[in-house]
Amino acid sequence: QVQLVETGGGLVQPGGSLRLSCAASGLLADVYSIGWFRQVPGKSREGVSCISRGDGSAYYADSVKGRFTISRDAAKKTVSLQMNSLKPEDTAVYYCATVSCRTRGSLGMSPLYNYWGQGTQVTVSS
Repeated sequence: QVQLVETGGGLVQPGGSLRLSCAASGLLADVYSIGWFRQVPGKSREGVSCISRGDGSAYYADSVKGRFTISRDAAKKTVSLQMNSLKPEDTAVYYCATVSCRTRGSLGMSPLYNYWGQGTQVTVSS
């Protein structure tokens, strides 16, 4: 019902920038909020940022606040993550997914209905 495809990963030096995009397709592509998770081997998955389908408000993890910006293009069914001032600790595989995106009250994000992209590698290294 929903297919998600990430693009935009790569290798960047510390302090550099990358932009990830998540293109949604399928019958239910307009129904859900979309978020970004990242995972490093041996560590638990981290919710990075999400954007609410309803009002476009965003959630950011403390680790990326002020450096990452999430946006959406409803017409293109695309959600993008602009990552600036990248640090080596941002190195991970980044996944987009359908989420419950809580931007008021108890802030946070969690996967919803198990729609995931294939992942894209981001490596921050000199």
